[in-house]
Amino acid sequence: MSEIELFIHKCLAYAQHQKNCLILNSNGIEAAMGLNNYEFIFLCGKKDQLKTSENSALLQLQHFIERNQGQWMGISLTYDLKNEIEQLHSNNNDQLHFPLLNIFVPENVICIDKNLTIICNNAAFLETIHQQDVNEKSTLPNITLTPKVTKEAYLENVKKIQQHILDGDVYEVNYCIEFYKEQCADLEPVAVYKTLNTCSPTPYSALWIDHEHFIACASPERFLLKKGRKIYSQPIKGTIKRKTDLAADAEQKALLLNSEKERAENLMIVDLVRNDLSRSSETGSIRVDELFGIYSFKNLHQMISTVSGSLIEENLVTVIKNAFPMGSMTGAPKIKAMEIIENLEQTRRGMYSGSIGYINPAGDFDLNVVIRSLQYNSANQYLNFEVGSAITIDSDPESEYNECLLKGETMMQIFKHEG
Repeated sequence: MSEIELFIHKCLAYAQHQKNCLILNSNGIEAAMGLNNYEFIFLCGKKDQLKTSENSALLQLQHFIERNQGQWMGISLTYDLKNEIEQLHSNNNDQLHFPLLNIFVPENVICIDKNLTIICNNAAFLETIHQQDVNEKSTLPNITLTPKVTKEAYLENVKKIQQHILDGDVYEVNYCIEFYKEQCADLEPVAVYKTLNTCSPTPYSALWIDHEHFIACASPERFLLKKGRKIYSQPIKGTIKRKTDLAADAEQKALLLNSEKERAENLMIVDLVRNDLSRSSETGSIRVDELFGIYSFKNLHQMISTVSGSLIEENLVTVIKNAFPMGSMTGAPKIKAMEIIENLEQTRRGMYSGSIGYINPAGDFDLNVVIRSLQYNSANQYLNFEVGSAITIDSDPESEYNECLLKGETMMQIFKHEG
């Protein structure tokens, strides 16, 4: 274990006893185009916080950011923030009850930059981290999460979406299903995150803890990154399982790259993202910096494209209004796709398809896409994850169902062990 890896484990050991913190970890993975500002961020404690589920969430967010300008902030946005941005609603079942929007100014900040330099705002806090014992171990319970939707119902809903496509309502819909466990007592957030992150290290992994809520996130996808006046989005559409044999694995990558279906899905979302970013960007500044990039993670290969623009004004709330939720999690056209999602899905998405990230003192921000994530509410001991895939006219319902199982495999496996 390197010194940096040991230090990160010490941060996690400290987080184990906290009620309010955010960890963002790139796991040393060079994400698409190498745009990361930081390798690791730990925000802990709170000097100020906005936690709301009111319809005026974005206005409150604007005031909060203005009030705390020049400070670090951790932020989480649920998918249902869409209802404030568009004329939409969410009436599906919600057992998790995450706030619509949650943002806080931490008391203590630790960053590890691209040069692996540790930066901290509080020397005493840094020394406390160095003194942490990392030998403390936790074992996850041996549990099974159950799908909320039967396979038969899933296949039928895919056919309904394809009928919408034939009718000209949409081109693509990202349809998702929930796996859940009730009466799941005493889940320890750091233990869940560490196990998930070991099994599936990703460049936008996150652990968010806020009293009774936590989310352990193994996301490979970036929603929005702001660097100065530049804005970037990196949608993922296209997934294939890795193979242990090198030659077979290379064949899998080539298969993904050359898949007409996956390229068509990716291109649809790239066009949607270009349109979303253009609302906040200077005319003529939108660029597709990379199209159909193939990136390899521990368990999967993914097709990732990168879209960028030059901002008219450097305002997070404006950019969110124009781009949220991310097109890779909705479909196209976005509003009609979200209406179909609401009608066919049984579970309110909450943090799933939402975003977690940071705002730094310079006003730059980086927000992930909350996928491959476990959500938990200790108040009612409810645990879930959701998975989905993009449904197009060319989709095979059985294959789409198997893709959902593939994406959920790691989250199921971390709770399976002997003894």
